[in-house]
Amino acid sequence: MKKILLTGGGTVGHVTLNLLLIPRLIDDGWEVHYIGDKRGIEYQQIQQSGYPVTFHGISTGKLRRYFSWENVKDVFKVGWGVLQSLFIMLRVRPQVLFSKGGFVSVPPVIAARVAGVPVFIHESDLSMGLANKIAYKFATKMYTTFEQAESLARVKHIGAVTKVSEKTDKTPDELRPILANFDDQLPTLLFVGGSGGAKVFNDLISEHKLVLTQSYNIINLTGDESLEELSQNLYRVGYVTSLYQPLMELADVVVTRGGSNTIFELLAMQKLHLIVPLGKKASRGDQLENAAYFEKKGYALTLPEEELTVASLNAMVTQLLSQREVYETTMRQSQEIQTLDSFYQLLMADIETIKK
Repeated sequence: MKKILLTGGGTVGHVTLNLLLIPRLIDDGWEVHYIGDKRGIEYQQIQQSGYPVTFHGISTGKLRRYFSWENVKDVFKVGWGVLQSLFIMLRVRPQVLFSKGGFVSVPPVIAARVAGVPVFIHESDLSMGLANKIAYKFATKMYTTFEQAESLARVKHIGAVTKVSEKTDKTPDELRPILANFDDQLPTLLFVGGSGGAKVFNDLISEHKLVLTQSYNIINLTGDESLEELSQNLYRVGYVTSLYQPLMELADVVVTRGGSNTIFELLAMQKLHLIVPLGKKASRGDQLENAAYFEKKGYALTLPEEELTVASLNAMVTQLLSQREVYETTMRQSQEIQTLDSFYQLLMADIETIKK
């Protein structure tokens, strides 16, 4: 039987593409194994998916760009993770390893190279994270979302692979109570901060919901179940699954962080969006780069987190809505979205080429 190892974790963004690929792989006759951290989001996501995937937990350490005594301890964790991954490779004997990145992916990628297993990597951001910078040295091929990354050898620019499905005119039953509380004469804003929500969005809405709901219907994906609320012109929910795309489609404007997966989903849906990226104090600056790229392309507007107020939000939303046709046309003409089917066929073709 054909066997494939997947890896990637730390955030939902490092798991999403793997979750999209798994049912295709299983239908195509692959035995699917996953290497990750059993304390990580990747284990939770795989367990919740219900797919017949064998999960292998390994030791992993966080990769830091700054000095910390924790780095010394984590070197040994990563080293042990490499040995664990190597034992898994020798026991499973996969034909290929596919990595979506994140610090948990480094040990399996190194082990795969040692074991002679071809390594395929996907990078979502404009610039590589530290994990993928290390992993790239051991990779057979890297696929990239952004076109600027093409200058590296062994890199193939493919555009974004999203989980967006075709829009349906049918209103889900779960959406009806929400719509009953909304004013169809007001524009609808949706705030999404990634898998863990965004405190800056949650705080803004908590402090100013009376003012905001006078001008907008507000949807707030909080990542915090204690904030859940359904009232006049306001819907706050901790987490959503099946309602994720219907809620996105309901919104006139989406206010989001600068994570690659989310903003490319919005591009695929041709949805007006305002990006409030994480700054360099809280990240390596990848969201700032992603946001700048989207603004330059004419897909979105950006707003620094420290400048987010009700007044600045109103100004940005007004600008987006007044130029709706321009933004939607620009997004519709974009060539940066890859269908899952086409990416899967490309990946399988590249695997076959390597095997020959």
